[in-house]
Amino acid sequence: MNFARTTNISLLLIPAIFFISTIEIKAQTFRNIHAEAETQVTGTSNGEVPFWMRSNQFGSVPSPGASASFTGRIYRDYDTPTITAINSGKKKPIDWGFGFDGRVNAGKESHLLLIEAYAKIRAGIFQLKGGRSKDVMGLNGDTALSSGNFAVSGNSLGIPKIELSIPDYYRIPAFDGLFSFKGNFAHGWVGKTRILDVISGTPPNPPLYYIQNTHPVTYFHQKSLYVRLGKKDWKLNLYGGFNHQVYWGNEREAFGPNFKLSSLKSFFYVATGKSYGSKGIPTSKIGNQLGSVDIGATYDFNNLSVMIYRQNFYDVGALSKLANIRDGLNGISIENKNYNPDNRGFEWKKVLFEFLYSKDQAGYPWSVPTKSGDEDYYNNFYYMEGWSYKTMGVGTPFITTRNDARTGQAYRYADYFINNRIVAFHLGLSGSLYNWIFSSKLSYSKNYGTFGTSIYGGSTGSIRNPQTTNIFVPVQQFSFYLESMKAIKKGCSIGFATALDQGKLLYNSYGLQLKLKKNL
Repeated sequence: MNFARTTNISLLLIPAIFFISTIEIKAQTFRNIHAEAETQVTGTSNGEVPFWMRSNQFGSVPSPGASASFTGRIYRDYDTPTITAINSGKKKPIDWGFGFDGRVNAGKESHLLLIEAYAKIRAGIFQLKGGRSKDVMGLNGDTALSSGNFAVSGNSLGIPKIELSIPDYYRIPAFDGLFSFKGNFAHGWVGKTRILDVISGTPPNPPLYYIQNTHPVTYFHQKSLYVRLGKKDWKLNLYGGFNHQVYWGNEREAFGPNFKLSSLKSFFYVATGKSYGSKGIPTSKIGNQLGSVDIGATYDFNNLSVMIYRQNFYDVGALSKLANIRDGLNGISIENKNYNPDNRGFEWKKVLFEFLYSKDQAGYPWSVPTKSGDEDYYNNFYYMEGWSYKTMGVGTPFITTRNDARTGQAYRYADYFINNRIVAFHLGLSGSLYNWIFSSKLSYSKNYGTFGTSIYGGSTGSIRNPQTTNIFVPVQQFSFYLESMKAIKKGCSIGFATALDQGKLLYNSYGLQLKLKKNL
């Protein structure tokens, strides 16, 4: 690797030291305000950032090749309750917090990124939060070690939103605390999003309407509800719930006067998942709607805590008939309840194994027939960049965009995600070794493209388009990641991250990153 163009680390430390000193003075003034600053030097081969160095990082990604980065974070979380408050079951009735996280990349490609900027307030069990934040959506064993949720994995920057939620499970007093629940309801702003340029009629009719504004402002809708079954002293707890996400907005600009709904009525249709159609507009749900229906269970042993879980995917409606029930994210995580990072030698904290299967999609000729045909995860006929934000996929990074895949593979022009039929095995491990805190990921996948680039062809209802050319050739992919940090003195830590890609889906690459962090 060529590190010759890497910015001199000593020059980057000058603004870092000034930033840290300023924050340190402010932190003495405001209670519970914390800050950290980090300088990174990164080198990657082949002009590519390896898969796990850029995936599920909430958009905080180094530049390819040789680069240097500076990140700064300041935040205030809610007060930690005292032992007396915990024992009495009482919390501070109203509390507040905020967060800011920024990143500067300097190298072949230079960037200034706003990773987080939010404020939040808690009143009882409710939380109101506004801004951009590092959020995920879905039931899994560990957000940091997981391969990524289907709905929102933390792969891209967060979509700015206003959210009302019950962020932590609230135990209902009735039935001796048997039932607990949590959930959220959010409205967000995606920004201007590219849509199709013409609305076509049913063949053989000619196109009915040419789009005048192909980059309208798009909104984001999200809601979720999760229930936990289990009393406070039970070792076994059961979980179930769903999440629902929608890109929508400005449909009248696309469909013209044929679209009769007001903005308020459109939102009602979006939130309820109700279908709409009129003259010249095929009956369908409004916007790009997707999510998952999740189930799971935890069991507390004396020394271990075990969680098993499954996310069932839905995109265009096949799950309602269980037509794509074979698809899903299946996982198990095991946590060491006796973990002590101060112990010498090797100590494991958590191990996670996941199996991702998205190859079915109700798209085979023998699948249960549905009006919408194959699910074609993340692609959308209306939103030309599908389930993405700022060019990056919002959900699991294993579903591959055209920009990330090697050139030469088959794809349809209208598809932003050219690989969504996947069989993947994923292992995550965290722990410590001689006071070095580490986390590691190892993934292997077999990739089959989309149904539109398979011999079966894409489908809509009973209409199928089998292919004899433009066929995606199945390929394998292996990706590895290891990150480690060690505290030294006076709130400083040093560390590194390394990643490797080998296979035929992505370009082969290797990355090494050195880190210096200061906590306040």
